[in-house]
Parts: sequence; C-alpha cells; structure tokens
Amino acid sequence: MLFAAAAWTVRRLGARQATVFVLVGSAAVAATGLLGPPRTSTDAYRYAWDGRVQAAGISPYDHAPEDPALAPLRDRWLFPKGSACHGPDRAPVRPAAEPPAPGAHPRTDPAPDHAPNTPSNTRKAPGHTRGTSGPAESQCTRLNRPAVHTIYPPVAEGYFLLVHRSAPSGSTLLPLQTGGALLSVATTAVLLAAARRRSDPRLATARAALWAWCPAVPVEAVNNAHVDALGVLLTVAGLVAVPRRRALGGVLLGAAIAAKLLPAVTLPGALSGILAMNSKTPETPKAPENTGSPASPTTRLRRAAATAVRPAAAIVLPAAAVVALGYLPYVLLSRSSVLGYLTGYVAEEGYETGSTAADDKNRYALLRLLHPAPESWALPVVAAVLLVVVAWVLLRGDPGRPWRGALVVTGTAFLLMTPGYPWYALLVVALVALDGRWEWLGLPLAGVAQYVTARAVDDGAWVGTLGYAVAGAAVMAGWALRALRAASAPPPPGPHAEAPGDAATPGSPPGSPATRPRRRRVPR
Repeated sequence: MLFAAAAWTVRRLGARQATVFVLVGSAAVAATGLLGPPRTSTDAYRYAWDGRVQAAGISPYDHAPEDPALAPLRDRWLFPKGSACHGPDRAPVRPAAEPPAPGAHPRTDPAPDHAPNTPSNTRKAPGHTRGTSGPAESQCTRLNRPAVHTIYPPVAEGYFLLVHRSAPSGSTLLPLQTGGALLSVATTAVLLAAARRRSDPRLATARAALWAWCPAVPVEAVNNAHVDALGVLLTVAGLVAVPRRRALGGVLLGAAIAAKLLPAVTLPGALSGILAMNSKTPETPKAPENTGSPASPTTRLRRAAATAVRPAAAIVLPAAAVVALGYLPYVLLSRSSVLGYLTGYVAEEGYETGSTAADDKNRYALLRLLHPAPESWALPVVAAVLLVVVAWVLLRGDPGRPWRGALVVTGTAFLLMTPGYPWYALLVVALVALDGRWEWLGLPLAGVAQYVTARAVDDGAWVGTLGYAVAGAAVMAGWALRALRAASAPPPPGPHAEAPGDAATPGSPPGSPATRPRRRRVPR
C-alpha cells in the first residue's frame, strides 16, 4: 500500500522534482536489501561458486559443484562441515579426499564454521586456522542442485567472474548484493533518461517509480542478488534504443538474452508494428486494362513481409551475433555442453509435454481451471496463443513504443505458464515502468504467493492459482477500462480538416470559386 501511495503521489510533482525523488528513493530502497543475507533464495551462492571456478581457469560448464575434481576450490563458507551442516538449505556432498590446499583460491578467505553468512562477518577471526577433518566428518554445501552443471548463460558468467575479481579478500555475498543494488539503480537511471524524450516527461518520470520503489527490487535484485537484474537493465536499455538505433538495440537485447534467457520473449516487442509499418505504402496505380489487374491482397502482404526483412534483420542479427560471440569463449574452453543444466531444468520445472512435474510445480495453473491434467496438451496451446499474440504485436504494435509489445508478450507468457519464482517477474516490473500499464503488476504478486506457499504449505497450489487468476482478471479489467476511455474520447482532428469557410457550397461545379480553398492572409 505504501508503494502504491508513493508511486501515485510522485505523479503530482514536476519532472525535475520527480527525477530527484525517484533516483534518491531508488538508492535508498536498494540499500535496504544490503542489510542481511539472502532470505528466500540460495542462487547467489552458485554465482559466487561459478565466479571462483572461472578465476581458477576452469569452465563452469565442465563440472558440477560436488565433483571431487573441484575439491581444492572448496572452503568452509560454501562447503561447511560437521555441525554447520545442520542449518537450513544445506545439501549433502561427497567429502573431498584431502582438505583444500592452503591458498587454493586466494580471492576468497574462508569464514569459520560457526560464522553466520552475513556481510559484516567476512573475515577470519584472529588466530583462526583451517582445521582438517577425518573422513567420517559430514560435508554439505550451501549451493542448490550441487549435482548438476551450471545453467547460466555467458554474460551472466562473465558478471560472476567480474564480481569475484573485484571483491575484497574474505568477502561472501555482499559484493554480489552490492552489484544487484548498482544494477537496480542503473535501471532507474535508464528509465529516467528515457522519460526526458517522451511526449509527457512528467508522467513518464513518475512511472519510473514503479521500478525504483517496487518492493520486489530490494528483495530479489539486491538481497537475493539475482542476476535477473542484469538482464532487466540490458533489456530496458535495448528497448529504449530500438526506435532510434535498431542495431544498438539489437546488441543490448542480445546481451540481455545472454545474461538471462528470459528476455528473449521481449524480442517480438522490439519488432512492434514492423509488418504494418511496411505495408502502409501508397497503393499501386491501376494498370491499363490490357496489362492485367492490380496486385491481390496476398501479393501485397507478401511484399510487405519482404520489405520488413531488412528492419527486422537490423535488430535480430546483432542480437544473435552477441549471443553467439558470448558463448564462443566457453565453447572453446569447455569439454562438455555449454547449455549446462538447461534441458534438465526445463523438465524439472514441468515444461515438457507430458511431464508429471507440471502438477507438482503448479505450472499452467490457469489452464488447469479448464482441464485438471493439461500436461499433454498445454505446451502446444501455449505456443499457439503466443504466436497469435506475437503476430498481433508485429501487425498492430507501436514501433515508437516497443516496450508495450514486449510487455504484452511477456505478460501473456507469464499468465499461460505461471512460473513459481518471483524474481522472474522483475522483467515485468521494468516493462510496466516503461509503459505505465499498472494492471500487469499483479504478476509479481502472483509469483510471490505461489513461491512462498510452495515452501511453507504442503498443499498450497490453490494460492498460486488464485493469485494468477486475480492477476489475469486485473489485466482484462485494465484493458476494458482503456478501451472504454478510448471509445468515449473525442476523435482527433484529421490532418486535412476543412476550415469552416473553406467548405464547398452544395451544388457548386468543380473548379468554381466556391469549391477552391481560400488562401488566408498572413498579417505582416
């Protein structure tokens, strides 16, 4: 409620005042995420591990964290032993045959077993030395899924390495949380910079608060340090750049996809209206009767599609090139697939046709309202609906506002697939801040409801279903309100509207003074 009230109040300020308030507020809100360790996710521990592995000259795609080949990189922070394994979110691993060699990874100084994972406790206690353990001592890890290879794309892996290299010796997760705070504030800055070029900069500046002050940002982007914040920043920058510089927009969107694969759903938004834009060409004059009839609608549509290839390629080709170049170093360095755990993750989350995990994870929750077991047919239906939405965006989307088409495609995908991780919806929050369609903010709330109840309640799937149903109803209500408002608004004057004195007199012959437009005298 406080977030909604603050976001509404800032609309009353001028553009300059709102810019200062939004930017300062963004920094203050992000700082709250630095006050403690991650509360609801352990993904950041994998980020720290991947950065450490790369710093040792090893591809993160080659070995799972529990692989004994990486035992020299283990420490007591990420791989506790003994009584420290009794805490929550600890996964058992095979103990290393030998204790880690001293100085095996100089960029990270391990904390003692009993040390809590807090940013303030990042150095060894005076006189502390690394102890050795007998082979019977249990060992665990803070990393989730320690038996599988990493899933993160190359730009994300480069970010993990950069944070690891920049972090002070002995630090734990605070550098990653600080990086998340900087990324979230940078996203706010891009939103504010884009607002200055909008037709209503005051309103666009106020909309930036929907990202800057959203409670999901300090929790997911900062406290949990999710790399989604990097993908969001690159996506926002890319969509803002597309209307003026397509190639630059494509490069930034490609980097976003190579940071977090989810921004790929925004690519159709970058191509908004590309078919309509190229089909609005002057009609071909009628040929003489002996030369044939005018072109058919199918022929005109084919010509429009052909002329759309060049502007589409100006965006898609740079994006694809960035993704390919990002993966290239890891392909050369790795001995195994650089896709990592991606295919296994898709199956684990229930997004394969016929997967039983879809029921356990409550995927396709809204489709389950139509049929209790949609696993066998949900994926083709989702693909068909998304194709229709993408076609609508390509034909009817506003090329000057590509973020609107991106929001429609992304939001539709969320409603159909009902993911259970709230940090995925950071992308939706940023797109709402660009476009101002507040009704889509129900999606992050639905993701939170599904995620929290799945961890706290045995049979809480109905909460997530209800959350997504309410979010879908809010989207439909917002669409209906905007349609009614547009229908009741007076039509804008046409570009060639006649002045009252220029109207032709009924019955006047063509070319007479009554039908010729009158010239208005300009006072000198």
